[in-house]
Amino acid sequence: MESESQLLGTDQKSMTNRSSVGRTDPGAVRSVNQDSFYIDPEQRFFIVADGMGGHAGGQEASQIATKAIQTHLIEFWDEDIPLEELLEEAMYKANADILQDQYNNPERSDMGTTMVVVAFRQGKAWCAHIGDSRMYRLRGDRLEQITEDHTWVARAIKMGDISLDQARTHPWRHVLFQCLGRKDMRQVELYPLEMQPKDLLLLCSDGLTEEVSDAQVASLLQVEATWEVIAQTLIEAAIEAGGSDNITVVLISQESGEDSLVS
Repeated sequence: MESESQLLGTDQKSMTNRSSVGRTDPGAVRSVNQDSFYIDPEQRFFIVADGMGGHAGGQEASQIATKAIQTHLIEFWDEDIPLEELLEEAMYKANADILQDQYNNPERSDMGTTMVVVAFRQGKAWCAHIGDSRMYRLRGDRLEQITEDHTWVARAIKMGDISLDQARTHPWRHVLFQCLGRKDMRQVELYPLEMQPKDLLLLCSDGLTEEVSDAQVASLLQVEATWEVIAQTLIEAAIEAGGSDNITVVLISQESGEDSLVS
């Protein structure tokens, strides 16, 4: 569905030693894309959201949250606020904005969204996360999942109640216990990141990870091609495997130079 895809790539080498690309696609089954993503033109922060709650509700929730986080980060970026606190504030602002929209539009009262955000400032990198959209880091040929899904099956795996193989087909694998758009939303997950030159970050919705294994993702990320081609290849792999959900990927390449980050 190339005509329905969005592509955004930036390479602000005069300002940063990061480059990035994002792509989203409705997939092979759904007619509406409820995913959203945003790449800051100055390469400061990156967002992926996956909405839920019916066609209109899910799309609205992910867009509200993405816009709220973008606006909050830009408004307070230069304030004397630690980056992790700024990200946490932005997530709570996004949750409040969704709740307000639910109040104004009762037909969307069950809408919500997952969210994963990564930001770089003053030699530090942090990730904020809620739900089952993920962030991975590829270092050399090793792919590591940084975030931990807020799902019933992820918790069951951690407790040893089910295996990874059972989780892939478990009927409760999409059941979230955390997302934006809930009055009882608990603490946002915050992760400090250590970045080295040549590291690659992948932010994605579960439309990718539901269809494509981590091993296949790692292999595709190491193909000799442009980031635009690799992003599209990931989308196509998910569609070929079934494409049952919307698919969004954002790739962030940490290049060599003085802008390398250590948390």
